[in-house]
Amino acid sequence: MTPQPPPPQPPPPPLPSLGGVRSASYRERVADALRSALIAGELRAGEVYSAPALSARFGVSATPVREALLDLAKEGLLEPVPNKGFRVTAVSERQLDEYTRIRALIEIPTTAGLAAGADPAELAALRPVAREIVAAAAAGDLIAYVGADTRFHLGLLALAGNAHLVEVVRDLRGRARLYGLTKLVEQGRLEASAEEHLELLDALLARDETAVRAIMTRHLGHVRGMWAGPAHG
Repeated sequence: MTPQPPPPQPPPPPLPSLGGVRSASYRERVADALRSALIAGELRAGEVYSAPALSARFGVSATPVREALLDLAKEGLLEPVPNKGFRVTAVSERQLDEYTRIRALIEIPTTAGLAAGADPAELAALRPVAREIVAAAAAGDLIAYVGADTRFHLGLLALAGNAHLVEVVRDLRGRARLYGLTKLVEQGRLEASAEEHLELLDALLARDETAVRAIMTRHLGHVRGMWAGPAHG
């Protein structure tokens, strides 16, 4: 028998609209949205995406999209494919393990240290972002979830006053692939993970360093679980 071709895959969900944004900010906004889509697994490893096709989904011209794609290629998240576009680079299980270990070495002690010295007002200012994460999880909006999650954790680390540390974690997060997010949404489990951000803020405001360390350890374990398994499926 002649092998049947695989059924066509449904198109990925649209990326956030950037209509009405000043042209000077297009490139950064598009790069941030693309990075979130990569992390969330909305743009899949091995797939090739063109600037014109993505620009249609953004509702902006192809130029800032092409510039953003070039920026992400410089970060190693994409690779140019002549006359076609950009291919999403694959991430191995070993790399994901390495990213997790490095993040744990940086983020757990740094965040735990904030329990003693962070300004309560600056911590409280992150609560709306934590609520955005929960709302995005409830809506199943993975790109919004990743965007808010990134802002929350980098904002928290910034309170330690080490800009280089924040950039290292930003880079590690950008190289991640949360392929398990869709499955967690389908199982109704993503909201529970999202609630950990509010739990973490409560522990920080209570000056409970032990609890903060435990929550961060558990949270990073959950993140690695999101990375596992489906990465090759």
